[in-house]
Amino acid sequence: MASDPLESRLGYLLKHVQAELARTSAETLAPYGMDGHELAILVVLAGAEPLSQIEVAGRLGVDRTTMVALLDGLERRGLVERRRSSQDRRRNIVELTDTGRERMGRAEDARRAAERRFLAPLDDETAATFVRALQALLAAR
Repeated sequence: MASDPLESRLGYLLKHVQAELARTSAETLAPYGMDGHELAILVVLAGAEPLSQIEVAGRLGVDRTTMVALLDGLERRGLVERRRSSQDRRRNIVELTDTGRERMGRAEDARRAAERRFLAPLDDETAATFVRALQALLAAR
């Protein structure tokens, strides 16, 4: 049993575990010149179909203004390109550049390795069950 009464509260545990994972992720991604939000954008853009800025924002649950700022930074670093849609001139399509695709692959490998290290106190089965439980909770919302 936990000695601190807060350590039995789900909110407390989730908050502190998430803060530690965020710190670990930031350290892991720093050598690639990006943060977790930027990597998530690159991962979404790596999908099969071209996406607009608004579609990327919707998939990640990010407001439009924040998405524009994030994409501006990624574009300045040569990781993404924006172009007008040939079907709808009001729509900006965002695509990974070759540099962005390569950097995303290396950063994703590092992120996965960091997550494995983070979950190392759990055996493989428990870690997989934990991730599935979080997925189920998220899907139910």
